[in-house]
Amino acid sequence: MADNTLESLFSRLGRFPDVEAANLQAWDATDKLLLDTAVDLSAAGFLRPGSQLAIVGDRYGALTLGALALGAASPGGGVTGPVRVHQDLITGERALRHNAGKLGVDGGFEQLPLGAGLLAGATVVLLQLPKSLAELEEIADAIARHAAPDVVLLAGGRVKHMSLGMNAVLERHFSEVQPQHARQKSRILLARSPRPADGAPPFPITDVNTELGLTVCARGAVFAGTGLDIGTRFLLEFLPRMPPARHAIDLGCGTGILAAMYARSHPGSRVTATDQSAAAVDSARATAEANGLGAQITVLQDDAMGLLPAGDADLILLNPPFHVGAAVHAGAGVKLIEAAARVLAPGGELWTVFNSHLHYQPALQRLIGPTREVGRNPKFTVTASIRKSAEV
Repeated sequence: MADNTLESLFSRLGRFPDVEAANLQAWDATDKLLLDTAVDLSAAGFLRPGSQLAIVGDRYGALTLGALALGAASPGGGVTGPVRVHQDLITGERALRHNAGKLGVDGGFEQLPLGAGLLAGATVVLLQLPKSLAELEEIADAIARHAAPDVVLLAGGRVKHMSLGMNAVLERHFSEVQPQHARQKSRILLARSPRPADGAPPFPITDVNTELGLTVCARGAVFAGTGLDIGTRFLLEFLPRMPPARHAIDLGCGTGILAAMYARSHPGSRVTATDQSAAAVDSARATAEANGLGAQITVLQDDAMGLLPAGDADLILLNPPFHVGAAVHAGAGVKLIEAAARVLAPGGELWTVFNSHLHYQPALQRLIGPTREVGRNPKFTVTASIRKSAEV
């Protein structure tokens, strides 16, 4: 019965507003394994009736909507209160709401930041394991710190992306960590008996980048942590050649290093740092404030600058992702280039750094306008594109 319910539900899910393609889907075998495991544990009496369920890392709503469809995996009466869910990406939050609307689900879940509001009193937590150990550290600490003492954490992932380091992270925060049998190339780590969470939470962390003379703040989910990723480092070599701008945007800002460095070198510019990720936005805001740039830099969580008006920027700086989830896919980068075409004023410039093998130049030329190669090293290419006028 559960199999039929989930298969029917999953077949109707979409990724919108995220990138959609034939080789990308809105759920995976881990989603189903997490839900099936919760049902099995409940039937076996390991989960008490009236559990409070929290979900972390639900990419497009499969876990949340699946739990609701299955009675929140509790044959003894379901969960108490709404299912609480945290999704770091704004596209995931919007996809969950969109999929709920398509399925006629009105309510039953609450979207919350990672923290006490999400986890207080939770007795069951379903987690799609993140890619980074730092993000897992922050999540595990939050669960141990805020959830019920008898909480059961089911942390699932694709076997090829799992590591023993994940077990070690969970063991720092839980007395019992039990790997479960794999199924369809996915596996669950079951953790319970949270250890006391003494002291301050491990994130955000702050470090001084001596190379840049910049204080960088980072939450666990942010790419490269407080470090300087090599693409951004290469783009910053060309900072002196970037034009002054009335309004400059760091698109996909991460910890906000590009925004801070541009703002510091152009004190008369208004700078916006924007990202899909709540962790990135929180980090970028903290980075701006730590460097005395909080009044100059506006930080915005958004999907591809959808909240910004057309023609609003004179300069956009972009280090686009080349993964969509675990898949290598250029669609996310093209989506951001299309967004830059809308938000740039005529004559405005888009400066992009990208892995050279992705060959973004044709898209830049077509969507933005005349594009020149500014620099290239063995791994990356930096280009500058000038926004053509609408009538060209």
